[in-house]
Amino acid sequence: MAVERSSSTSSSSSSSSSSSSTTGGLIVVREFDPRKDRVGVEEVERRCEVGPSGKLSLFTDLLGDPICRVRHSPAFLMLVAELGGEIVGMVRGCIKTVTCGKKLCRNVKTNTSNYLKAPLPVYTKAAYILGLRISPSHRRMGIGLKLVREIEEWFRQNGAEYSYLATENDNQASVKLFTDKCGYSKFRTPSILVNPVFAHRVAVSKRVTIIELAPHDAVLLYRRRFATTEFFPRDIDSVLNNKLSLGTFLAVPRGRYGPGSWSGSAGFLANPPESWAVLSVWNCKDVFMLEVRGASRMKRTFVKTTRMVDKALPFLRLPSVPDVFKPFGLHFMYGLGGEGPQAVKMMRALCAHAHNLAKKRGCGVVATEVSSREPLRLAIPHWKMLSCAEDLWCIKRLGEDYSDGSVGDWTKSPPDSSIFVDPREF
Repeated sequence: MAVERSSSTSSSSSSSSSSSSTTGGLIVVREFDPRKDRVGVEEVERRCEVGPSGKLSLFTDLLGDPICRVRHSPAFLMLVAELGGEIVGMVRGCIKTVTCGKKLCRNVKTNTSNYLKAPLPVYTKAAYILGLRISPSHRRMGIGLKLVREIEEWFRQNGAEYSYLATENDNQASVKLFTDKCGYSKFRTPSILVNPVFAHRVAVSKRVTIIELAPHDAVLLYRRRFATTEFFPRDIDSVLNNKLSLGTFLAVPRGRYGPGSWSGSAGFLANPPESWAVLSVWNCKDVFMLEVRGASRMKRTFVKTTRMVDKALPFLRLPSVPDVFKPFGLHFMYGLGGEGPQAVKMMRALCAHAHNLAKKRGCGVVATEVSSREPLRLAIPHWKMLSCAEDLWCIKRLGEDYSDGSVGDWTKSPPDSSIFVDPREF
C-alpha cells in the first residue's frame, strides 16, 4: 500500500481547473475526463512502472479503469496535470466519515444489574490521497506539490477535517514531499501481510465452526463490536453490501451452533462464546491485477517447480509459489477482530478458509493490513518476502478552525492496538 496506489472521477466535485507556470510552460491541473484522458493516464502509469534494473518489481494493471481504486468510496476525485497538451501527472482522492476516537457517555446494564460506561465512536470526515504519479521526465518541477494542494482544496470544500495517505517507509521522495513540503506528519505504521495461494487447500481446524453471516448480520456485529476502532467507516453497510465484498465469516468453537441453530448476530452478541473471531473478504481481482517483473530464469524455474510438485502431490501440503510472473489477482481480508483466549486460534481458521476461497476463485495471493500492535496478527499466515512489515501512514489536519471535540487534534493521538483498513482504498 503506497502513495502509488490509486484512481478516480468525482462523485461530488466541480469541473474547475487551475494553472501555474514552470520554465517548461504552463501546468494545468483539472479533473480527469475519461473520454479523452484514459490513454494519456495509462502512458504515465506505464512510464512510472519502470522497475530498478536486475530487481523484482510489482506492477499494477487497472484493467482499463483509472478510477477503479476509488470509485466505491462515498465521494472521490481524480485530477490530472497537463503540460503543453500532454498529461504528465495525476492524483486520486476520496472522502468518507471514519472513527477517530471514542468517548464514554452511555450507561449499559450488565448481567449483574450494575451500570457501566460504554464507549461510543467519535467520527470525523477524513480524506485519503492515493495514486500520485508524476512522469519521470517531468519530476522536480513542482507538479506533485501542485496536484496535492489542488486535491486538498477539494477536500476542504467538501468538509474534510483530515487528509491522510500511505507510502512505503523507504520511499524517501514521497515521504519528503508530504512531510517537508505539504505539512503531513508520520502517524501510523501498520503491516501489510501477504500470503501466496497454494495449489492445495489449507486445512481448517475441525474444532472450529465457520459461519457465513448475512450482510445485515455482519453490519450489526461490526457496529456493535468494532465501531470504536480507529478508521472504522461509518458507512460500513455500504462496504459489506458492495458487490466486491465476498462475505463476512465468523469462527466459533465447534458445537456452539448446529445446522439451523444460528439465530442472528443480535442473539450471538447477547450471549457470545468465550472465544470467537470474524473477518470479511474483498475481491480485488475484479478491480486490478498484479504482476511481478524482473525475475531471473532461475527464479522462474523455481516457482514453476514448486507449483508442479504441489499440484502433483497436494496431500503433502507443500508450500508453493503461484505464477506471479503473469497477471494475478488477490483477495483482501478486512475487518479482522475477535475476543477471548482462543481468538488467535479462531482467526487462524478464518485465514485458512479465506485462502481456500481465494484458491477456488483463481487468485494468486491473499493479503491484509493490520496495526503493528494488533493482537491477532500472530494468527495471520504470510511470507516475509511478499509482505511489508512497516507501511507508513501520514496525516494532516486541513484546518485549525475545527472544533477539538472529544478527541482533540487526531494527528497528535497515540496509536490504538487495532485499525480498520477500508478495502475500498487498498
